[in-house]
Amino acid sequence: MSNRNWFYASEGQQKGPLPEAQLRDLITRGMVGADTLVWTEGMAGWQKAGEIPGLVPSAAVAAPPPAFPQAGGAPQVAASQVTASGDYSGGALSADFPIWGLFGRSLLMFIGEIFVIPAPWTATGLYRFAIPYIRVPGRPHLAFTGQPLDIWYAFIVLGLLTYAGAANSSIVTLLSLLLQGFLSWMIVRWIIGHLSSRGQDLPVSFSGSPLAYVGWYVAMVISAITIIGWAWVLTAWMRWICRNIEGTRREVSFNATGLEVLWRTIVFTVGCSFLIPIPWVLRWYGNWIISQFALTERGAIANA
Repeated sequence: MSNRNWFYASEGQQKGPLPEAQLRDLITRGMVGADTLVWTEGMAGWQKAGEIPGLVPSAAVAAPPPAFPQAGGAPQVAASQVTASGDYSGGALSADFPIWGLFGRSLLMFIGEIFVIPAPWTATGLYRFAIPYIRVPGRPHLAFTGQPLDIWYAFIVLGLLTYAGAANSSIVTLLSLLLQGFLSWMIVRWIIGHLSSRGQDLPVSFSGSPLAYVGWYVAMVISAITIIGWAWVLTAWMRWICRNIEGTRREVSFNATGLEVLWRTIVFTVGCSFLIPIPWVLRWYGNWIISQFALTERGAIANA
């Protein structure tokens, strides 16, 4: 774990990322205790530092854990809330997609978009395959319940719009861009509204306005001209989407920075250009993206 970056909870906020050497220095100075909640990529959820073998010296583990600050009520931990029963009610998401399953489903979705008609089935198939591999704290056995014919027209029109560039018209291109943004909003709302846990539908929904979503979509396309600026637009867009997911007492946050998105996407693109590494870099990139989402109590992150 020495090369991993860590997050820890302190004073009601999520701190990090920081290298393990720096985290150990904080432990030595007593700023991070055995009872402090920590997380790094690869962990299923947040844990107390003292529960992770080799992270906290035995003397520090034996010492009385530092109390959370009591002023103003219960502490608000940005990425790991603790309920009255002692269970974690929040934490980072994680995923462990199978290499060939993810590659095969993604390839089928790509082929479906090219041939247009199969698009609703291939896209839905990818969602129903991938979502159960996402681990969400407090929501075991996650699944996707959407059906191919729910919004089949959205996928069909999106597939047709991939050929809009052949019209060689700026007006057609602009209208196509706006329509793509709107249809993308429909699909995001559909996916979020058809999640289940333990066979029960989750009461979550996406409340972001279509106009704002299309605005973000257009900004994303325009920012691609800057070569690197799109990564920061994408992270801001993801945070906006998270803020508009409603229906539960927990809210979703997106913690990646623009720089992290940029260099990982470059590695992903370079890997794909060599064709053979595609299944491995696809899984690596997908697992990382999921790990950048976390759940927290609503209102715990100001200006999230």
